Amino acid sequence: MHTILVVDDSPTIRRMVRAALAALPDVTFVEAESGLRAIEVLGMHPVQMVVLDLNMPDMHGLDVIRFLRSHRQYRDLPVMVLTTRGDETSRQAALDAGASAYVTKPFMPTALLSAVRQLLDAHVTRGR
Repeated sequence: MHTILVVDDSPTIRRMVRAALAALPDVTFVEAESGLRAIEVLGMHPVQMVVLDLNMPDMHGLDVIRFLRSHRQYRDLPVMVLTTRGDETSRQAALDAGASAYVTKPFMPTALLSAVRQLLDAHVTRGR
């Protein structure tokens, strides 16, 4: 069983992500509406992946990634950035901070599903 943390300040986007990933077998979802709440949720739920927006109230997504990468238990956790920011500077900043993948909104559900599958498969393979 895999648990994916979906972090976005928009409830609509969180629902869209869950719907796009519903085809994944044995996956459950936990959600957070902000960066700080995401860190709280991580302390309560073991997750195998994070889908993270960049622009959120209280804590920017890049700061969430930096927090994760600075803690041993989250260092290898796959983090997919899902954002409206399609510029190369934002993409590079996210990858430099430690993002595993970068996807822009609006997204194609099949492309999101494929990217998440790849990250989960790689994470499971590395963990063996």
